Amino acid sequence: MKPRERVEIALNHEIPDRCPMQISFTPEFAERLYQDLSLKDKGIHNPHGGGNTYELERALGEDMLLTSVGWANSYYMDNKPYVDEWLVRWNIQPYQTPFGSGHYTEIVGHPLADESAIGSYHAPDPHRPELYAASQQMIAEFKEEYWIVGVTVTTIFETAWALRGYEQMMLDMALDPDLAEHILDIPYQYHLAAAKKLVKLGVDMIWIGDDVGTQNRMLISPGMWRQFLKPRMANFISEIKSLNPRLKVAYHTDGAINAIIPELIEIGLDVLNPIQPASMDPEQLKKTYGDQLCFWGTIDEQHTLPFGDPSEVQAEVRQRLETVGRNGGLILSPTHHVQLDTPLENFWMMVETITNTPYSSL
Repeated sequence: MKPRERVEIALNHEIPDRCPMQISFTPEFAERLYQDLSLKDKGIHNPHGGGNTYELERALGEDMLLTSVGWANSYYMDNKPYVDEWLVRWNIQPYQTPFGSGHYTEIVGHPLADESAIGSYHAPDPHRPELYAASQQMIAEFKEEYWIVGVTVTTIFETAWALRGYEQMMLDMALDPDLAEHILDIPYQYHLAAAKKLVKLGVDMIWIGDDVGTQNRMLISPGMWRQFLKPRMANFISEIKSLNPRLKVAYHTDGAINAIIPELIEIGLDVLNPIQPASMDPEQLKKTYGDQLCFWGTIDEQHTLPFGDPSEVQAEVRQRLETVGRNGGLILSPTHHVQLDTPLENFWMMVETITNTPYSSL
């Protein structure tokens, strides 16, 4: 069964030969994989899908390939401080693991922190042809074989607070909603234009997202989400699906967002990602929403993958297959980019258990 066929069957709530798989990695873990697989590294690996070679994804037997246009590509752009094209300033935060040292890119400067800068600010142009050259190439090369995901994550809220500053953006939403609406519209309009272009180029899915959950509750109130984000998300989904009614839409948010899941379904969401097991119960979500929603993720990147042993990884994968994967509707994936602190034996156990477990054996 071709990867794209496998994903399409699962997203139609039917049972493929095995569960579809998607995995992304931090640049440092990608380097470990290149070495372990004796592959040639072709440059910095951006886990958001911007400019990837897809060598690793294809070698692992993944079923989905990501092509990203938008502000999220600003992550992991360099290993020294830089300013992205949105004028957001980034620093480098190093860290150590038992398997070597790595770094995160961390926002340290916001171009709209001073309110006086807002009126004259111009976002990058989302219509530049060069933004889509890599997407056009990968669609032409891989669409026959793989399920192609157009990525416009950090769609509204996350890019807005990167521009304004997190605390100030939250204050604006509470104290100056008109100003907050204006700032939220900047990334919303950009990513909507990018998503429309990706749909016209032929992607199978658009992946949108903004982190609005913490470990055990929402980051903002459901009421504030309904005021500022739901109307934009509803229109976003409606506009891109009008271009292709068969298009699937996935939404990423970390954390516990139980309160808004029925409304995500209401506005047309097809797939929820990443379903952190420490925040929401994957099996319960399947029981409650499994006939209306598909799930992408569910493999614990907080505990099991980095700190468990291979038998625990295998048990968790099989549990997800037997519960969330029942009757299809599941794409197995870690709940975040695989981090440098993950032992390779745990990683390979996850991959092998997914790819070697046919649904007929469950």
